[in-house]
Amino acid sequence: MGCDGGTIPKRHELVKGPRKIEKVDKNAELVAQWYYCTLSQEKLSRPIVACELGRLYNKDAIIEFLLDKSSEKAVVEAASHIKSIKNVIELNLTDNPAWTGDKGNTKGDKYDDIQSACFICPVVGLEMNGRHRFCFLRNCGCVFSERALKEIKTETCHKCAVPFQEDEVIVLNGTKEDVEVLKRRMEDRRLKSKLGKKPKKPKAAETIVKSDVLEDSPGPSRANTGKDATNVNSGEKRNIAFCKGTAVEESTLPASGKDSKNASGPLKRPATSKEEKSEAYKSIFTSHSSAKRSKEQSSNWITHTAYYF
Repeated sequence: MGCDGGTIPKRHELVKGPRKIEKVDKNAELVAQWYYCTLSQEKLSRPIVACELGRLYNKDAIIEFLLDKSSEKAVVEAASHIKSIKNVIELNLTDNPAWTGDKGNTKGDKYDDIQSACFICPVVGLEMNGRHRFCFLRNCGCVFSERALKEIKTETCHKCAVPFQEDEVIVLNGTKEDVEVLKRRMEDRRLKSKLGKKPKKPKAAETIVKSDVLEDSPGPSRANTGKDATNVNSGEKRNIAFCKGTAVEESTLPASGKDSKNASGPLKRPATSKEEKSEAYKSIFTSHSSAKRSKEQSSNWITHTAYYF
């Protein structure tokens, strides 16, 4: 039982055993989490934002993801909980003065230090490379190491002095247990915001409410009805005096004036006053017989003007 060349195979070469579990390189995992965007897989560059679960994103990638509403849009689990730009917080990061970036190794003949990071903790000075736990405050977005928050216990931010609570501290790139705790807080926070919002009334109901308020409130038109009635009566007096009406009309005027002062509504003229008007008063209006023309006086289409007889 030999192969070509007289070689004798061994058992492990012929019999396939159980597959070994592939282990992820820790250094590669840390670099992917702390140096690259979770959504676009591009290098992190300012402005950098973080979600309520502690994942890092480029703000441009989040905006493009939210604006893309096409049917071909791929469902990404890393950003499925982000529904609007309000669900992410822009981070206030502190630059590392010792960071050289890609400038130090342009030729590729130098050693790249994986542990060096672009940002550091402003209190302790630890580099944000994944070796140490980092947190950010949801109110202001300032980033600190967990060691700084534990050693210097305060209720205000170390950088901008904004007050915060323990529930508003979010761990960046935490473990599975940390993510579960942050997920519960996120769901509770969103439920409270939904319950706190007042239900919007329909437009039809708003118009009905406004009309009811206007009817109940006393307007200037109702308050001045008495004055308007007296003005109308004074106009009647003037017209009757000009037309020289009968004595019955003059006697009815003061009574109507008294009624108008006592009445709250607008004054209505009696029906008898229309029949008792004089001919001189009626001749003022165009509906009078004197204003009407006969067939002989009416204009013809041959005439030059409408008033030519």
